Amino acid sequence: MEHGIAIHLTPPVVTHIGDLAISSTLITSWVVVIVLIVLALYLNGKLSLVPGRLQAVCEAAIGGGYAYVAETLEDDTLARRYFPLLATIFFYILVSNWIGLLPGVTSIGYWGAGHGGEHALIPFFYPVNTDLNVTVALALISFVAIEFAGIMALGVWKYGHKFINFSSPLQFFIGVIELISELGRLLTFSFRLFGNIFAGKALILVALFFLPYVIPVPLMAYELVVGFLQAVVFALLTLFFIKLAVMPHDAH
Repeated sequence: MEHGIAIHLTPPVVTHIGDLAISSTLITSWVVVIVLIVLALYLNGKLSLVPGRLQAVCEAAIGGGYAYVAETLEDDTLARRYFPLLATIFFYILVSNWIGLLPGVTSIGYWGAGHGGEHALIPFFYPVNTDLNVTVALALISFVAIEFAGIMALGVWKYGHKFINFSSPLQFFIGVIELISELGRLLTFSFRLFGNIFAGKALILVALFFLPYVIPVPLMAYELVVGFLQAVVFALLTLFFIKLAVMPHDAH
């Protein structure tokens, strides 16, 4: 489109490697991973017995997060097992959301054939969590971690008994509802994150089009908060569902 606003659900494809489409969200996700690795190596190299301000802040944040996970799971062994995953999910989503708000994202690229074949700007970088493939992948990771936690804590038979129970018609019906609810988490996890981040991107795009010098700044600040909250919500929901998974059925 030469004039107006174009919003597409599918991410722009920058290039292809064989049959594999390399989208701008995939490239941005690689940048996020590199940023996290570099930050981890930098902070690890700065560790000392007498912590500076940055180390003190990081230790307080990580220590507070770990203490909350241990308190929720009521087991230090479980906390040590699952806290790295929960922290990784949180920081990946947080950095992905915040990088998506940087200047140049969605605007640095090349002119080529876009959606529908029209000549358009193909950005090299695009907000990661506006790609449903990414949020579904994150949901699958959380889902597998939750089921793994339940099986490890209760065993395959006892954990499966939550969903397949022939002791009575009522228990069988409750088990079917539990199973549907369990599978439904894949949708709720993925679409909650995708919907919030995609809506925020669309809102900023509309604001830039109509009021480019007034509205975008407070909206960007608002999206910083939303990006943080979405990372917290995703990690906390994973934590709470792990807590439910490791509990015996009669303790629910």
